[in-house]
Amino acid sequence: MRKLQMNQTPLEFRQYDPLQRLTLHHRTHSQDTAHANGIKHADCRVTANSLSASPRGLANRVLAFFGGFSLKLHSSSLMAVKSSKAQKKVEYQKKMCRLLEEYSQILIVGADHVRSKQLQDIRRGVRGHSVVLMGKNTMMKRSLRLYAERTGNMDLLTLVPFIVGKVGLIFTKGDLKEVSEEVSKYKVGGLARAGVVSPIDIVIKPGSTGLDPSNTSFFQALNIPTKINKGAVEIVVPVELVKKGEKVGTSEATLLAKLDKKPFSYALVVLFAYQNGSVFSPKALHLTDQDLADKFSGGVSMIVSLSLAISYPTLAVAPHMFVNAYNNVLAVAMATAYSFPQAQKVKECLKEDEGKIAVAMAPVAAAKEED
Repeated sequence: MRKLQMNQTPLEFRQYDPLQRLTLHHRTHSQDTAHANGIKHADCRVTANSLSASPRGLANRVLAFFGGFSLKLHSSSLMAVKSSKAQKKVEYQKKMCRLLEEYSQILIVGADHVRSKQLQDIRRGVRGHSVVLMGKNTMMKRSLRLYAERTGNMDLLTLVPFIVGKVGLIFTKGDLKEVSEEVSKYKVGGLARAGVVSPIDIVIKPGSTGLDPSNTSFFQALNIPTKINKGAVEIVVPVELVKKGEKVGTSEATLLAKLDKKPFSYALVVLFAYQNGSVFSPKALHLTDQDLADKFSGGVSMIVSLSLAISYPTLAVAPHMFVNAYNNVLAVAMATAYSFPQAQKVKECLKEDEGKIAVAMAPVAAAKEED
């Protein structure tokens, strides 16, 4: 490109009418650069109609002026940009369908305040037997519905109502309890942010804060008693800053940040578990065989008590009803002359022990007479 003269204008725009013609006059482009970029003449004139009709040529001419670079626009590249989101959705759906076919157990986990580095560590920790899948709730629900319609496995639709909030899915072939415990190991301490509901009671212990005396007014605004000790603010008594279930305020969050306190720990929290078409609470994962046996015994006892109270025969209460009936018949036999083989044995035993019973009861009778 030859150098411009002092009186030479590189660009000259002449606009006669917005609807007629816009002339872009380029005088400084060399003939070689123009031919290299597919332009026959250094001077290029573009009409207003051609601006909308051939954006490819306009882009080539404009970039040719700024150094001879050419931008080749192809319809295929434009289509790729437009369909990138749709393509990602299709790939996500394929991945989820593949996981649904391969795994039969799923954990729904909450991912509030969980960072990407933490997720990477979790994926690395469960690799080999589990896969962590995150995504938009609408995409997960849509993929579940499409897979259920295609395969006829409608049990998976029980997961849809539980995909609410910031959640993810863990597909696993291992023991649900072990996977849940492995995921819960990756906890990261974090600052208390304003507006977050506190899962615990936040208590500030007495002692030096390390802050200079200029922060005294800040503590006074929060009604925290302090004193100055060795050039630093010192908290005098324990202070319950935030109670469990309350939202962390802006002042509380600022104070905890100044004290460099990280009272919360963030991790993937197992919300629900899916197995064999059923969705249940993660508390069931921690039940032992003894717990199940105790709960079963408690249920049977309740059934027996209710059946006996309303005289309704059930399989659980049948032994008790037979024993009660036998006791009633035996009592009648002992009070009357009626007898049957089992009652006769009881009567004979009572006759043999009648003397022993009288001897045993004599001291008791004498004591009553003296009183």
